[in-house]
Amino acid sequence: MKKIRVGIIGANPERSWAALAHIPALRALPQYEVVALSTSRPESATAAERAYGIPSYGNAADLLHHPGVELVVVSVKVPNHHELVSAALDAGKMVYCEWPLAVNVDQASVLEAKARKLGIRTIVGLQGRFAPAVQHARRLVNDGYIGDILSTTLVGSGMAWGGVTSSQGAYLFDEANGATTLSVPLMHALDTLTHVVGEFEMVQSLAAIRRPFVQVTDTGSQVAVTAPDQVSVCGQLLNGALASIYYRGGLSRAGDLYWQINGSQGDLAFSANMGNIQTADLHLLGGRNEEQSVAPIPVPDDMEGRAPGSFAGNVCRLYSQFASDLEHGTKVAPDFGYALARHRLLDAISLARQRPFVSVRGLELV
Repeated sequence: MKKIRVGIIGANPERSWAALAHIPALRALPQYEVVALSTSRPESATAAERAYGIPSYGNAADLLHHPGVELVVVSVKVPNHHELVSAALDAGKMVYCEWPLAVNVDQASVLEAKARKLGIRTIVGLQGRFAPAVQHARRLVNDGYIGDILSTTLVGSGMAWGGVTSSQGAYLFDEANGATTLSVPLMHALDTLTHVVGEFEMVQSLAAIRRPFVQVTDTGSQVAVTAPDQVSVCGQLLNGALASIYYRGGLSRAGDLYWQINGSQGDLAFSANMGNIQTADLHLLGGRNEEQSVAPIPVPDDMEGRAPGSFAGNVCRLYSQFASDLEHGTKVAPDFGYALARHRLLDAISLARQRPFVSVRGLELV
């Protein structure tokens, strides 16, 4: 199979997800070749070309019209996704877009419809499911390791969305920009969780803004917060099990990610030192039958593979799956159709926040 030639939008070598994940991932895979980069300024484009030895442009338009680029990677802030993804599709390029695909379900629907009409292959960056520990847990659940799933509970920290931010990250605190505690870390966690235990049938949610202002460290100013920093989603899965996911903004001294799956015959658990499940170094534990506690479960070597560690590992595995899909005519890697379904679920969760709960204020305890 010939190499897939890639152009990456948003490749600032000093501060970008492309530098941390996409470029190391693609360089680890023989199926791909990065042939062009772009940033938002000529200065950062020059720095990117110097750092990577790859032709770089100070605007996205030049990359989109590069005749050698077959797959465009959109790795920029969410409010810019719609315009850039749409332009890449118009240029006839395959597209990898980070999650969320767009700021809302309407934009996501437009992009999905355009890709489908043009017959263009796409990828959305929901890579948490490709973590080796997650894949192994899915296999164990399917093989009956814990029996029937009774419930699952996941608690995590959003890392961002705490009490302070840089001016670069201030946009995350405006709900209208589509990159919130709910839409990013919680939805990455939800997508990973459902890959193991099954999809939701019904959901309910709560959200709160507990830090109404955020301190911008490099300017000394304060920004009003409109994106909730505390989000809870609970519901029932199609298999009848109950599920609960809770995400808080910032970090926790008590730990930033813990996930249990409880079954009729056993239990599985994940822990990690960071709350972003899609990039975390997950530790899998389990116990069943007569065992009284959980113990580490090693992940088979064939699942670990040779992917680079840290941020790039699961991104590398997603790219590898997409290359396999192209070669064999399969559609395993999540695409824009899958992303649209996730946006609809995100919309349903947001709508569930508006439904009334039964108030118990004033009830006397006997």
